[in-house]
Amino acid sequence: MADNSSGKQSDLPTSSFRLMHLEDVESVFAIDEKVYPFPWTEGIFSDCIKSGHLCIVNETNNEIVAYGVVGMIVDEAHILNLSVRGNCQGKGLGRELLLYLLTLVRKAKATRALLEVRESNRVAINLYTSLGFEKIGKRKDYYPADNGRENAIVLAKPI
Repeated sequence: MADNSSGKQSDLPTSSFRLMHLEDVESVFAIDEKVYPFPWTEGIFSDCIKSGHLCIVNETNNEIVAYGVVGMIVDEAHILNLSVRGNCQGKGLGRELLLYLLTLVRKAKATRALLEVRESNRVAINLYTSLGFEKIGKRKDYYPADNGRENAIVLAKPI
């Protein structure tokens, strides 16, 4: 049987998670701006880093392609923002990032993870429920929307 691989390690994409730094904010904001109709500001991302929130990026081939922001309150992890760059979506990176974040907050002694998601975001809802998140409530008119406001579904998962 012939081996068609070049054997070069450098041909493979390298992907890693690391803490987000202030110098990453511009790249993270660029993703947020393209993925969400009502993105966070660069200032919000900077404030999250400065205030000690758990802010993680995923780099693939030295480019930030995904990020997550989690606020910890006592033993509860509130997933505030999680996103994957458009051309990297649908490849399992969002799932991988969420699992990584859940591992980190478990190590930080969180007993529950909580998040809000737009009612219309079926892809995200399917991801969260496939990982054991369950609906615990609804926040009426929580998100800005083109036609006014959109409800959020509140999901939680014991850790």
